[in-house]
Amino acid sequence: MDRAAALASALDARGGRRLPAVEWPEELASTSDRLKALARAGAPEWTTVLADRQTGGRGREGRAWASPPGGLYLSVLLRPRFEKVGLLPLAAGVAVAEAAGELGVRVELKWPNDVLASGRKLAGILSEAASGPGGVEWVVLGVGVNVAIDPAALPPEVAGSATSLRAVGGADVPVAAVAAAVLHRLGLCYDGLASRPGGVMTAWRSRAAPWWGEQVEVRTGEGELRGRLLEVDDDGALVVLVEGRRRRLLSGEVTRLRPAAAAG
Repeated sequence: MDRAAALASALDARGGRRLPAVEWPEELASTSDRLKALARAGAPEWTTVLADRQTGGRGREGRAWASPPGGLYLSVLLRPRFEKVGLLPLAAGVAVAEAAGELGVRVELKWPNDVLASGRKLAGILSEAASGPGGVEWVVLGVGVNVAIDPAALPPEVAGSATSLRAVGGADVPVAAVAAAVLHRLGLCYDGLASRPGGVMTAWRSRAAPWWGEQVEVRTGEGELRGRLLEVDDDGALVVLVEGRRRRLLSGEVTRLRPAAAAG
């Protein structure tokens, strides 16, 4: 059975939605770039592209995402018809967290799109959208999960901050099984965003890294700011108290400050 057939079989066993089309070559430059081309050509919702490895994988802000064999590199096409499209990356984080839980791994979610295990990065999410006169036309949601990768084999700049399901003692299952778990959970969260988005946010907050009330630094396209982390609101924005003022941030990179750094 090939990988795409194994994925379809695993999804059928879960009773989830069937994927209209799946591509799963051994190598691609980027699963998301391939899927964006399919989206522009009119591919149906839930078309999915995976690869055993990527030569040009990327994360947020154009950063490289190391993509050697042993990881899950998955992009799925969504055509949302609900209002809170901006919550899709957070919903994907919940889906990955629940899938990891099935394999015996407890994770924490770090706003806006990182999944941490034992304080190290296990997975990342990248959401890219296209809009038209009527609003958002499609979203390509990319998910990368370190499944059986040895973190020491990753590039030096990320090896010390990364981990994998295998490294933290997760159940040893094929990548196709992890993909099925993530896609099944994502389908449930996606339906939840349409009917009860507050429930998805409750699920996200219950798994969030417990930094509430602590001093953080947030790097945005406009610069850096420091303040006290208050919440992630119902629209998925990070809310930080900066010099007595509440600031809502829709994107950025947040880091918890140690006491000495916060004081400085």
